[in-house]
Amino acid sequence: MAAAAARGGSPSLSAGEEEPPLGLDSLVEEAAAAAPSAGFRLTAVRREPAVRLQHGVSGLEPLAWSEDHRVSVSTARSIAVLEQLSDVHSGGQEMVIHRTAVPAPSAACFLKVGPKKEVAECKEKFASSVDPTVSQTFMLDRVFNPEGKSLPPMRGFKYSSWSPLGCDANGRCLLAALTMDNRLTIHTNLNRLQWVQLVDLTEVYGERLYEASYKLSKADTPRGELGDFSEFQRRHSMQTPVRMEWSGICTTQQVKHNNECRDVGSVLLAVLFENGNIAVWQFQLPFLGKESITSCNTIESGINSPSVLSWWEYEHNNRKMSGLIVGSAFGPVKILPVNLKAVKGYFTLRQPVVLWQEMDQLPVHSIKCIPLYHPYQKCSCSLVVAARGAYVFWCLLLISKAGLNVHNSHVTGLHSLPIVSMTADKQNGTVYTCSSDGKVRQLIPIFTDVALKFEHQLIKLSEVFGSVRTHGIAVSPCGAYLAVITTEGMTNGLHPVNKNYQVQFVTLKTFEEAAAQLLESSVQNLFRQVDLTDLVRWKILKDKHIPQFLQEALDKKIESCGSTYFWRFKLFLLRILYQSMQKAPSEVMWRPSHEDAKILISDSPGMGSTEDDQEEGTSKQASKQSLCDTGKGMDIDDTADDSLPQSSDIGGREPMEEKLLEIQAQIEAVEMHLTREHMKRVLGEVYLHTWITENTSIPTRGVCDFLMSDDGYDDRTARVLIGHILKKMNKQTFPEHCSLCKEILPFTDRKQAVCSNGHIWLRCFLTYQSCQSLVYRRCLLHDSIARHPTPEDPEWIKRLLQGPCTFCDSPVF
Repeated sequence: MAAAAARGGSPSLSAGEEEPPLGLDSLVEEAAAAAPSAGFRLTAVRREPAVRLQHGVSGLEPLAWSEDHRVSVSTARSIAVLEQLSDVHSGGQEMVIHRTAVPAPSAACFLKVGPKKEVAECKEKFASSVDPTVSQTFMLDRVFNPEGKSLPPMRGFKYSSWSPLGCDANGRCLLAALTMDNRLTIHTNLNRLQWVQLVDLTEVYGERLYEASYKLSKADTPRGELGDFSEFQRRHSMQTPVRMEWSGICTTQQVKHNNECRDVGSVLLAVLFENGNIAVWQFQLPFLGKESITSCNTIESGINSPSVLSWWEYEHNNRKMSGLIVGSAFGPVKILPVNLKAVKGYFTLRQPVVLWQEMDQLPVHSIKCIPLYHPYQKCSCSLVVAARGAYVFWCLLLISKAGLNVHNSHVTGLHSLPIVSMTADKQNGTVYTCSSDGKVRQLIPIFTDVALKFEHQLIKLSEVFGSVRTHGIAVSPCGAYLAVITTEGMTNGLHPVNKNYQVQFVTLKTFEEAAAQLLESSVQNLFRQVDLTDLVRWKILKDKHIPQFLQEALDKKIESCGSTYFWRFKLFLLRILYQSMQKAPSEVMWRPSHEDAKILISDSPGMGSTEDDQEEGTSKQASKQSLCDTGKGMDIDDTADDSLPQSSDIGGREPMEEKLLEIQAQIEAVEMHLTREHMKRVLGEVYLHTWITENTSIPTRGVCDFLMSDDGYDDRTARVLIGHILKKMNKQTFPEHCSLCKEILPFTDRKQAVCSNGHIWLRCFLTYQSCQSLVYRRCLLHDSIARHPTPEDPEWIKRLLQGPCTFCDSPVF
C-alpha cells in the first residue's frame, strides 16, 4: 500500500524557542492493502475459560484492558471486572481469572442546572407547554428525564476508562465509569473484593458551574434565565459527558512550608461534553478522593457533535508534547492544545492541528494514539488511528528539521460492515479492528521513506469460536491476548432465540515469542507482563518441562547481568514446573469431608507451627511444607505424572519424588538468593538514613547476623556494608521484643519470629520486622506478607513498605 503526501496549514509550538515550519502531507487511499506477507502470519488459538456475563453489554466501546491486567466490561447493570492472574499455586491449564463488579447506582443522576425548586417549576412548565417543539423535545430527552417515568430507566454504563499504573493507594489503576444517565465517577479496588467510589465528578463539576453562574470565564456575558428552554438545554449540554480519557503520569512541583520544592506525581482526566467543551481534571497521586483534585480547566473545542477523544502525547529530544485529539460525528478530527501549568518537561501547541477536515458524515467511533520510532527519519513519531465507519483513518506526526510533518490517509476494504470496536498494541503499533459479523482485522504499520503503509490480515473468529457476533475487542498490555465479547451467531440462516454474552480470549503470540519478550524486556517486572507469563505457564503445564532453549537463555542472562528480575523469572518457571508434576486431586478441594475427625489439643512443642499452618493469614512460600501447601494440600508421596507408565509403586513413584525434591531444592535456593539481595537493599537504606546509633525499628543486627550465618555465602559487597553498619551501631543490638511476654525475638528465620515462650509472629518481607498485629497485608499471589505503615515510620521506611513482592513482583494488599 502506498502513501503519498500534499502540503497544507502550519501550526506552531510554544517551546521557548524559534517556531519551526510545518509540512502537512495528506492523501486518501482508495484501494485496500495487499495480502499479508508470510512473516506476519497470525494463528489465533482459543484460550479457556470463556466468561459468561450476567447482563447484556452496553455502550459503544464496552471492553477495556488495563495496564495491571484487568478487563472491564460495561453491561446494563454493572461493570464486570476480570483480573488475569498468573497463579503459581494452581496446576490447572486454564487462565486464572479473579472476577469482581462495579454496580450501577440505584438512584438516577440529575444534572445541576439551578436551584431545585426553580428546576422543578421549569420542568413542569416545559412538560405542559402548548408548543409541541418544547414539550415533545423535553419529554423525549433522557438527559432531562433520567428517571424515565413511563419510559424504561437509564440503567447501565456508557463507557469505562482505566488510568495508568500507579494512580491508586496500592499503585494500581483507577477506573473512571460513565453511566447511561451521565454520572461520571472514579472507583478503586483497595482490598481486591470490593470497589469503592472515590468521587462523583458530575456532582463536583455541576457545583463549580453553579458557583460560576454557568459561565466558563468571568468575561463571558450573562445568558438567559433558566425558564428559557434554550438556556435550559445549554446548561444540560455543557455538563453531559460523552467520553473521558486518562493521560500519562506527569510530574509537578509542590512548594513546602519551608519554601522547598518537591516533585509530586499527577495525572490528568479529560472529559468531553456534549457541547464540545472539554474539562481537564488534574489529580494528585495517589488519588484518594475529592481532596486529591488539584485543578479543573475547561477548553472550548469548537467541534459540533463531538463523539470521541484521546490524549496525544509525543516525545521529541527528551521533551514531551501533549494535546487532545477530538473526533466528531460529522467526520472532522483535530488536535487541541492543552496548557499544562507547573508540569515539568511539557510543552504544547499554540493552535489546533486539523488532521481531517472533511464533513463527510462518517462518524469517528474510536481514536488511538501510538508512539513509534521512525527507522528512516531516525526520530520518534506518533501514529493516530481512528475508526470511521468501515474505514480506518491514520495520521503520522513527526518533528523533523523541516518542522512538524503530518501524513494522513485512509485504509479501505477492511470490513463490509461498520467497525464496532478498535484496539491497539502500543508496544509494536499493531491495530485490531472488528465488525459485528465476527471478523477481526490485524493492521501492522510498516514504515516507508515518505510515511508508512499497513499490512493487514483477516482473523475469522468463526474458525475459533464457531458462528458468533462480536460486540467489542481489547488487546492485553503486552499483546499476548485478544479479549472478545461474543454472542451466538446465525445458525442455518436463523438468528438465536436468546443472547448469551461471553468474554472469550484468543492468543496473539506463540510461547517462543512470549519467552523471548520476557527475556529482553525493558520493564523487568513480572506483574506488568502477566499476559506473557500466562502463555509460558500454559506451555510448561502442558509439556511438563521447561524448554531447553529457555533454560539456557535464562542462565546466560543471570550470569551476564545478575538482575534480580531474571532470578524471579527463574523462580516462576520452577514453581510452574513443580505444579505440572503434581497429581490432580481425586476430590474437589473445597468440598467438606463427611468424616467426623477429632483434633487433640496438646501442649507439645510442635503445636505452635501446626496451629500456624491452619491459620489463613500465615505465610507459606518456602521449605518443603510450604511447597506442599503450594500444591493445595497434596502430599508429595502421592504425586505422580499421569503420562508416565507406573508398572509398580516403586518404579513409578520414586523417580518422581526425587525429581520433586530436586525442584524443591532449586526453588529454596532461588528464594534464598532473592531474600539476601533484598536484605542488602534494606541494610543499604538503614546505612544511608542513620547518622548516629539509633533504633530504627528494623532488626538490623539480626539481618546482618542472618546474612553472615551461612559460611558458603561470600559476598564482598554485603560484608563491607555490614562492617560499616556494625561500626555505626557501636555494639548496640536493638533486639525486637514480643508484645505478649516482652521476651526477645531472635532473628533466626526470614519468615517468622518465635520467642522463648513459643509466641509466633510473621515477619514483613519488605522490612523484616515482626508483624505483631492482627492486621497485615499480603501480596497478590499470597507469596509473602507485609505490615501496614504507621505514622511513626520515617519516610524511607514508608518507601520500603510501598515496594512489590520480592518473589513475584505482585502488589501488596
